[in-house]
Amino acid sequence: MSKKLNIKRIEYPTKILIAWGEAIGGNHEIKHWLIKNGYPELGIFVHAVYNQDEARKWLVENDFPHLLALINGAEGKEDAVLWLEKFKFPTLAKVAKAADGYYAERDWLLVHDKLFAMIALRIKRIKDEIHEQNSDYHRISM
Repeated sequence: MSKKLNIKRIEYPTKILIAWGEAIGGNHEIKHWLIKNGYPELGIFVHAVYNQDEARKWLVENDFPHLLALINGAEGKEDAVLWLEKFKFPTLAKVAKAADGYYAERDWLLVHDKLFAMIALRIKRIKDEIHEQNSDYHRISM
């Protein structure tokens, strides 16, 4: 018998979403503040974006699989985007696709939700940096 999937709804005040965007953008103080002040999922999300397995595991175990699906969608996993749509997270699905480089979703967010557009662009920057580091033959050890 499989475990029932629990999903915590995420609704945050604008100032918390701005803080999340700043944490994604590299502000470690804000990331730690989020973790210590009632928003651990948002701070841990930042670690998960950087491919930290423990952080990814934490998101699922603590009922935030939608945040992991956002990351997976930003990494080009279409099934994660479909999962977000199925479980009624259309904005997160758009953020994932925008972070994966889809211009239509990015443009939609820029018109309808600039805050989530900023979050998507920051996730995209991180994912692009990780891809660049992994593709740089000067960094590849043999």
